[in-house]
Amino acid sequence: MTDFAKTTRRGLLKGAAAASALGLVGAPAWAADYPTRPITMIVPWGAGGGTDATARIISALLERRVGQPINVVNRTGGAGVIGHSAIATAPNDGYTLGLVTVEIAMMHHLGLTELTNEDYTPLGLMNADSPAITVAANSDYTDIESLTDAIIASEPGTFKASGTSQGGIWHLALVGWMKSLGLAGDHVTWVPSEGSAPAMQDLIAGGIDIVTVSLGETKAMVDAGRAVNVALMGSERASSHPDVPTLIESGSADFALATWRGVCGPKDMPQEATDAISAALAEIAVDPEFVDFMNGRGFNIAYLDPEAHTAMMAEADAQMAETMAAAGLLRE
Repeated sequence: MTDFAKTTRRGLLKGAAAASALGLVGAPAWAADYPTRPITMIVPWGAGGGTDATARIISALLERRVGQPINVVNRTGGAGVIGHSAIATAPNDGYTLGLVTVEIAMMHHLGLTELTNEDYTPLGLMNADSPAITVAANSDYTDIESLTDAIIASEPGTFKASGTSQGGIWHLALVGWMKSLGLAGDHVTWVPSEGSAPAMQDLIAGGIDIVTVSLGETKAMVDAGRAVNVALMGSERASSHPDVPTLIESGSADFALATWRGVCGPKDMPQEATDAISAALAEIAVDPEFVDFMNGRGFNIAYLDPEAHTAMMAEADAQMAETMAAAGLLRE
């Protein structure tokens, strides 16, 4: 198992314990003077993907708790840089938040931006997932063993995959998988995408052969019988998809990875706003509506409070630097 997978696994365990404890805590007393107007929630990825869906359910439940509208805005482009930059550079008054994703631990290592985890106020980790390996239902390879054998036997570039931008977490998952098979990281050609939804559409249309995104992001097409999850790049099977084997247990590769999503504001948000939003997120993490929504879509709930969220982001940055260096993607 990779160090990054172990890091995320520890975060999941901490989050589960914290969420259980929250059931004993009463509702917070909201400050009378925050918020007094609508709040913007920035999503750095496209509509219809897993980050967008997670941001929208969090925003809906947050809106009820703070008593002000939460306007979700998708700011896509630049391999996630545009949206993440919009969150970091917004006025730090508590009225602009965003769903920061694992890419913030990667983008500066790729030389795409100078932004790092230190440019944000972490308010609560809400989700962590491992990528699935997904093929179209009419693929010649509908189990991980036959797909692996075919990739190993193929010429470089024969197979194509997608799921996010060049150098994004789902791309890194593919690279790590290829290297675990003893192949070059680009043996399967990566086709950049602005998110999971367009990648899944391309898969069904026959433009690519493989998608490496979370189980939740494949759910609609899988449930419709148009795609098949042949394996999970996780340290263990997902409770929402117990029939999907991991790469490790299938014997196909010794590789695991995970991604994550957490609510953040710009650096140095007022304590009043930080306390109000983080308290609401702690409630949302155990809200039955949130739990049902996430479980129903195959998304893992992984709550961490602001302090643990901050530490996790810093650790993830260091771990991703090591992982990306091993994959030949480091540009620093």
